[in-house]
Amino acid sequence: MDGDTSRTRRGRDRRAQLAAVASELFRERGYHGVGINDIAAAAGVTGPALYRHFTDKQAVLAHVLLTGLREMETATGDALEGADTATPQRIRDLLERLAARSVERRDVAALWRWEGRHLDDRTQREIRSRSTAMLTAWSKVLMRRRPELAADDAELLCWAALSVFGSVSVHHTSLPKRRFTELLTTLALRVLHADLPAPAAGDTTLAGDTAPAAETPTLGHPSRRERVLTEAAELFRTRGFTDVSMEDIGQAAGIAGPSVYRHFSSKSSLLAAIGRRAGDRLGLAAEHAVRTSAPPDETEALRRLADSYVRTLTGPPELLVAFSVDRVHIAERDRGELVRIQRDYVAQWVGLLQAVHPGSDTREIRIAVHAALTIANDLTRTRRVAARPNLAAELGTLLRAVLGIT
Repeated sequence: MDGDTSRTRRGRDRRAQLAAVASELFRERGYHGVGINDIAAAAGVTGPALYRHFTDKQAVLAHVLLTGLREMETATGDALEGADTATPQRIRDLLERLAARSVERRDVAALWRWEGRHLDDRTQREIRSRSTAMLTAWSKVLMRRRPELAADDAELLCWAALSVFGSVSVHHTSLPKRRFTELLTTLALRVLHADLPAPAAGDTTLAGDTAPAAETPTLGHPSRRERVLTEAAELFRTRGFTDVSMEDIGQAAGIAGPSVYRHFSSKSSLLAAIGRRAGDRLGLAAEHAVRTSAPPDETEALRRLADSYVRTLTGPPELLVAFSVDRVHIAERDRGELVRIQRDYVAQWVGLLQAVHPGSDTREIRIAVHAALTIANDLTRTRRVAARPNLAAELGTLLRAVLGIT
């Protein structure tokens, strides 16, 4: 009996080791850039040995994500077990557990965000169902602490807090584990304590945004090339890069598929162009936001910068595509430029926030900025909350809360 138990434990350990190796490879190369033989080679085993534990690559990804979800469910249960009252300490305990797990397994956070679409329908439904149930449990706890919140508002705040933890997957800035956990917990608490703005009848502007719509920077009237870019961005957003063909893009843009090649040599070059256009939109909006702020008021400039990001994000879809599609799909010659565009944009936020909070650790400032941007990115992609009529103003409030400029 002891021998059987020992063999079972060794099997579980080997399964976990293989999944951990695969998780890192998926994060580094993207799901489609990794094969079973790659996983086996990195783990130091043969392909047939790997198949003794997983039926295929999809099963490996499912194991990684379901294990991560189970750990979050366990953390939730341990922190909230028997919680008839939602004390601040219980909520903090839960957030600290989730934050620590995010810091420890940044690879899982990345896969959760970008690779889940590669799972089969049954596993995707299971993940959605269990995630929703967990968020509902969090929302109920938050409403006991904040009884003035409606259920959907509490859910929105819990989604945003989850995005704070997921933000560790989009950058490489790091801190000592204990301090990293404390910082993420603090940022998540700011989100949960945020007072969402009440919708104003007939008002579709962001809170604090006084610039008339006509002054919002644009890139002019769309050409055929621009239509191709716009339609491609929408298709990539809804169906994923690998499931869209050049023929699909041409049809959506109202031209023959081969005609797309007159403007772009490949899907990869098209994706790079989407990234550049997203960078142009962000740059124009950021310049407008900073230029229209009264110097030297960095706080006001940062508020306007946050609002400009939300406006751009809730407009054409290329921004979400440019910041979320696996880099493995972008040609090597284009990656450096797109990374520089993103880094330069983030640096604007970091510089302003550093001026608002002088003396703060630059790494912590950068982590807070990424948390704010990730909240906006995630919530605009989440169907359960993306249709909220006041979402733009709510996102502005949440971003300012995370940045500590409310």
